[in-house]
Amino acid sequence: MTNGVPGKIAMLTGKRWQPGTVLTISFLSGSRTLQDRVMNAANLWLQFANLQFDVRDSGPTDIRIDFLEGKGSWSFIGTDARLIQPPQPTMNYGWFTEDTEEDEILRVTLHEFGHAIGLIHEHQNPLNAIQWNREQVIRDLSGPPNNWDKTTIENNMFAAFNPDDVAGTAVDPTSIMMYPIPATWTLNGVTAGMNSALSESDKDFIRQAYPQ
Repeated sequence: MTNGVPGKIAMLTGKRWQPGTVLTISFLSGSRTLQDRVMNAANLWLQFANLQFDVRDSGPTDIRIDFLEGKGSWSFIGTDARLIQPPQPTMNYGWFTEDTEEDEILRVTLHEFGHAIGLIHEHQNPLNAIQWNREQVIRDLSGPPNNWDKTTIENNMFAAFNPDDVAGTAVDPTSIMMYPIPATWTLNGVTAGMNSALSESDKDFIRQAYPQ
């Protein structure tokens, strides 16, 4: 909820897959156990989105997942994945191991697969009202586990999207697409926790974006 009004998540409309698309997926590394845990989490989106995931052991695929340690967690947005030439990954989980807690697997996987089906960061929703403490954000995200450079931080945290390119309305702080935001990162009291489940707004919005 935001100011008593149900929130919405935000999607880049030009990067949305066609409803009913079968997205082919392959893993570039990781044990079968870890791969299965990631896909079990990712498949939760399919309860609400008219899409299918087809995991393949070989051949060209739309989404290629890696577990490159120290490279952070990220994904290309929606159909941009098809612009990335193989064998380069289109998604990475930089700190997952077989010992990673299930809540963390859910939190990060649902977030990155949200990007893969076209969703942007909720804190970059054009209607957000966050006043950033930029120096603190840069300081924290420059270190582990993200180890991001300033360009990556700018793109992932501060870059604004054109409202004409985005479908969505009020910011939803409970969305899986919302980063955890500690109070030290903002100047106007905006915070968000470690969301590890799809919010009701996430579910409703993705049903509308990918109708049956």
